[in-house]
Amino acid sequence: MSHARVLGILGIAVFAVAAVAYAQTTITPIPDNAPVETAPLDNAPVVWGDVKAGATKAGTCAACHGLDGNPADPQYPRLAGMPERYLAKQIALFRSGERSSGMAAIMMPFASMLSPQDARDIGAYYATQKAGAGVADDTLIATGPNAGKPFYAVGEQLYRSGDAARGIPACMACHGPDGAGNPGPAYPQLAGQQSAYVARRLEEYRAGTTAERDPAHFQIMATIAKSLTDEEIGSLASYLQGLHPRSHEAIAGTAPAAPAAAPAAPAPAPATPAPVDAAPTTPDAEATATPAEA
Repeated sequence: MSHARVLGILGIAVFAVAAVAYAQTTITPIPDNAPVETAPLDNAPVVWGDVKAGATKAGTCAACHGLDGNPADPQYPRLAGMPERYLAKQIALFRSGERSSGMAAIMMPFASMLSPQDARDIGAYYATQKAGAGVADDTLIATGPNAGKPFYAVGEQLYRSGDAARGIPACMACHGPDGAGNPGPAYPQLAGQQSAYVARRLEEYRAGTTAERDPAHFQIMATIAKSLTDEEIGSLASYLQGLHPRSHEAIAGTAPAAPAAAPAAPAPAPATPAPVDAAPTTPDAEATATPAEA
């Protein structure tokens, strides 16, 4: 092969390599008017609820649940004192249709109008309200294994001690000794809750059927409630209705004050001279008198 032909082949190869390198380093600019990506408002970040905003938004809830979350009608649940996260979750379940039992048909239209942030605000407002309480039924049970006990006492036993033989833990382990609930894992307040509502929810848990996509909390209650009898459900509901929330605060507020420290003993008063006998004395008797007798 001639020298000229070799140089020609090398020149073509160099040109090809240069063309490839140029193609790989070419920059294609992005159009100035690229479309903006949008996202639904529900994907906006949700923050802790605002109590003042929640007080305004809760106005539509007042017709059934009362202005402060203490309803006048016993068929509606008490919301006052409930943890913020618990209420926000229940609103979300009504909104999505995952909670469809009981009076869900009434709740769904209202919940559908609320954003996740609205639910947190409403929850924050009701969490600051003081829950009231009703009266437990103390009628004596006439028949059965609990005959002679006040009706509420069966529920009180389950709430405070559970039933180890049936694997039922004490309710207060999650809901607190005074029924105030637990805002951490969002366990609801039970103290003072309407007995009709409690009984209905326990029956739903006992049935064990739910449409919740994340049924972890539901299953906890379903496992506990599956062994409860009708009498136990009714008794628990009655006991909780009469359980006053934050009872330890009430007790502390009415406890008698500690007795004040006793005042210092006064200084002894000067001795009062003993009355002198009217009878005349002899000089020798006066001379021998002791100071105490003087």
